[in-house]
Amino acid sequence: MSLVNIHNEWDPLEEIIVGVPDNARVPIGEKGLFAIEYNEHHEKIEEIPSGPYDPKIIEETREDIAELVEVLENQGVIVRRPYIMDHSKMFSSPHWESDGEYNYCPRDIILTIGQTIIETPTPLRSRFFETLGYKDILIEYFKSGAKWLSAPKPRLLDDTYNDDPKADVKINNYEPLFDAANVLRAGRDILYLVSCSGNTMGYEWLQRTLGDEYRVHPLVAIYEGTHIDTTITLIGPGRVLLNPARINKDNMPDILKKWDIIWCPEMIDTGYSWDYPRASIWSGMNFFMIKPDLAVINEAQKPLMKLLEKHGIDVIPLKLRNCRTLSGGFHCVTLDVRRKGSLEDYS
Repeated sequence: MSLVNIHNEWDPLEEIIVGVPDNARVPIGEKGLFAIEYNEHHEKIEEIPSGPYDPKIIEETREDIAELVEVLENQGVIVRRPYIMDHSKMFSSPHWESDGEYNYCPRDIILTIGQTIIETPTPLRSRFFETLGYKDILIEYFKSGAKWLSAPKPRLLDDTYNDDPKADVKINNYEPLFDAANVLRAGRDILYLVSCSGNTMGYEWLQRTLGDEYRVHPLVAIYEGTHIDTTITLIGPGRVLLNPARINKDNMPDILKKWDIIWCPEMIDTGYSWDYPRASIWSGMNFFMIKPDLAVINEAQKPLMKLLEKHGIDVIPLKLRNCRTLSGGFHCVTLDVRRKGSLEDYS
């Protein structure tokens, strides 16, 4: 029986992967990293603050994630962790070289749908080999009966990227590129954000790979940043939390127009350790559901917690002190692998 079995973002959780902050670093400067993450803050690639994070940030995050793991295990959830890699090691393709970043956000680079697990074709060179930290877990899932795929490895040539900060498109459509965190699951409907971390060829590859059993919906002109989970949070069948700063009646995705919409309240800033944050203030709505009436949320987001409780959803408030510095909230630092339930049609 496959240990991978998941059809949406809210069914009762049984197994999850939780990331590790150990050895996290800002990768060396190169065109892709600059175009996607840093050209709003720096004029030159050489100005990227490459190198390891402050040990205090790593230790605090290790403490916060340990508390998350304890809470999940007390809820009866099986928790898996990647092995700790040395992300300072250099690696290369025939066209470029880089070092790594971290194994803090498994949601970014591994996608689980049904009984299939997919290693996604990230547009960041520094994350090219990041799934190696999860190989032992993936092999075990494969042995259990899961279908294990890896998207075509991209070349990530220099002309893939547009590093002009005024450019609307940061990655070109030359090959399939997307992070797993560009995707949300709602039964047979799969939401796919077209952004600087996912292009339309990536959407086309995902739809053809999943086949007629699924409908992949490309979301265009919603959010030009990176991932979908600071803009849309699916919290139950036909129920969604939306970011009012990015979504309105004019760009509302068709798939969500008949859903019960909850508008996210103003976020509480959790702070950051540099002159600027790596993650938006909307990382406060980056949370996940243990079951349809129970969510794990950053404890700083009191207005959001009150709103969800008003809608009949209990919350478990937990610390994640450096989510804006390390660029990852509770949805990012987890990857749900198995939930109770079956494939349904919610549209």
